[in-house]
Amino acid sequence: MSKKQKTKFITADILKSAIGNAFIKLNPRYMMKNPVMFVVEVGCIITLILCFVPNLFGTTDIPNVRTYNIIVTIILFITVLFANFAEAVAEGRGKAQAASLKKTQKDTEARLIHEDGTEEIVSSSQLKKGDIVLVKTGEIIPNDGEVIEGVASVDESAITGESAPVVRESGGDFCSVTGGTTVVSDWLRIKITSSPGDSFLDRMIALVEGASRKKTPNEIALNTLLVSLTIIFMIVIITLYPIGIYSGVTLPVATLIALAVCLIPTTIGGLLSAIGIAGMDRVTRFNVIAMSGKAVEACGDVDTMILDKTGTITFGNRLAADFYPVGNADKNDLINCAVQSSLHDSTPEGKSTVELGRKLGCDIQEMDGAEYIEFSAQTRMSGVDLPDGTKIRKGASEAIQEYVVANGGTIPADLEERVNEVARLGGTPLTVCKGNVVLGVIYLKDTVKPGMRERFERLRAIGIKTIMCTGDNPLTAATIASEAGVDDFIAECKPEDKIRVIKEEQAHGKIVAMTGDGTNDAPALAQANVGLAMNSGTAAAKEAANMVDLDSNPTKILEVVEIGKQLLITRGSLTTFSIANDIAKYFAIIPAMFMSYIPALGVLNIMHLASPLSAILSALIFNAIIIPCLIPLAMKGVKYRPMNSSKMLRRNMLIYGLGGIIVPFVGIKIIDLIIHPLLMLLGLN
Repeated sequence: MSKKQKTKFITADILKSAIGNAFIKLNPRYMMKNPVMFVVEVGCIITLILCFVPNLFGTTDIPNVRTYNIIVTIILFITVLFANFAEAVAEGRGKAQAASLKKTQKDTEARLIHEDGTEEIVSSSQLKKGDIVLVKTGEIIPNDGEVIEGVASVDESAITGESAPVVRESGGDFCSVTGGTTVVSDWLRIKITSSPGDSFLDRMIALVEGASRKKTPNEIALNTLLVSLTIIFMIVIITLYPIGIYSGVTLPVATLIALAVCLIPTTIGGLLSAIGIAGMDRVTRFNVIAMSGKAVEACGDVDTMILDKTGTITFGNRLAADFYPVGNADKNDLINCAVQSSLHDSTPEGKSTVELGRKLGCDIQEMDGAEYIEFSAQTRMSGVDLPDGTKIRKGASEAIQEYVVANGGTIPADLEERVNEVARLGGTPLTVCKGNVVLGVIYLKDTVKPGMRERFERLRAIGIKTIMCTGDNPLTAATIASEAGVDDFIAECKPEDKIRVIKEEQAHGKIVAMTGDGTNDAPALAQANVGLAMNSGTAAAKEAANMVDLDSNPTKILEVVEIGKQLLITRGSLTTFSIANDIAKYFAIIPAMFMSYIPALGVLNIMHLASPLSAILSALIFNAIIIPCLIPLAMKGVKYRPMNSSKMLRRNMLIYGLGGIIVPFVGIKIIDLIIHPLLMLLGLN
């Protein structure tokens, strides 16, 4: 499994860039994209004006009011700056990753093949979709494409970070190549599938830089909630001023602005964009290209996951595990014939049959004049014709039975029982015959990957249903499903069956995720809410999906779903913490504002803050410094633990809800103890 790329949380270069961008983002035209922090910036501008014209909105009884306004202005400015810094750090991490990716982009020379077969050396930037290029050993693949001829080893370490070369060949599901990778052996004839500037590498760079990041539906909904809360608090604050005048209470405008900034959800408002960018960043560090933030967010809402058996749940290499003779056949004769028919079989099944046979004492050598019959989908069998006229065949049980009967033989009574026995064990049965006599069955075993049961249990704990799709017969499918621990399975599955089950789940309001790599998977990938295509797969699969795994690891969907869950949990937890903060700040500022005029409100001063101004400034300072304190949590995400929704809600309410109330009480009190003596020195108390 591809491991997550390890990077420092923040480097010196990222820090330097983030500080500069934090100031650049102060531009009001940019700040308007974040309404909550824009309100804080407007408040900062108003208090800045009051620093020069203290009595603009009337006189107050605060001594040295100009100094008070200056302090409030500085704290508000720092609050906005910290919020911008959080977003800039998230963007900086993405840009740092993009810079390393850009190093792999080179304007290389390409060997363009014309229709008449002639070659022309052109710049890779001149290639267009549909062009045919030839790439030889040591040359860089100029752009994304599909192999139409040849077999070669390709070094994809520049893109995936994996050092071991991979084999790419025409046909099948491993024909896709990525621009910027290098052919290390042989040659490939490639059909270009993307235009310059639109390759997967280009898209990945744009995504990690944040240039093409759009707010997700949940992010927009939360932003709308934050704006609504801000408007409500602003209306309340604005009405306090005339009410105060009517009651004979003079409320300084700077204090009202401080109250507004403390009560509106500035903490989550300042971190919301950073959380979204960091979520995309975590996905790309798993070598997954998400075509949009919406795709990552959808992962967090997944209810049903559809997984291929071969290569995802199992290793996919069916290896010979045993030989079962049938009828009156001798086991040694079965082993000898199975090995003889597999000497030219280069598949894992054929090689493992020869290896197992030799371990059991068989020492068959290739015979001169023997004619080896390759496997074909039409006959569903392979074998060898020996010089003495003996014909040995191995293949699917039904095909071998038809072959034996057609040649005048009979079927042993215990053959079906043996075939079913292998199927019940989760294996694949291959039947062997010599002439018109059935000798027995080869037990091919497909092993479930270690840890799959535990991982499916984790998914089940958070309410995700897993469905295994396989072309195996129902008996084999049931055995593998039971061993792996999936919730359901579809045996003898066809591409249309995947689309059918996706639609059925979606009809019940479920969010569905699936993986695929072949052209026949494309319709299902497009239908699923989360479609993860393998980079080694076909262009059709990658175009249909909304995520592409550069490592081509089908089990990556499990990690991606957990990243999506973590994104939603992080956003929800910090929103809970932010809103809970307001309760403590309420008890700090409201009593402080009115205690001098309404002494009975002193009972609400449960923190026993030193003075009204000290209370207001302490709350305002805490409101500012809590943002950078939470940046590491926003970047790394709240630690993910599989559990059901109700348990997760209770846990987050306890930790981030109750914690969001307690932390400000402690923090504001500590700040009050520190700044009260300083305010006295400044003549503000």
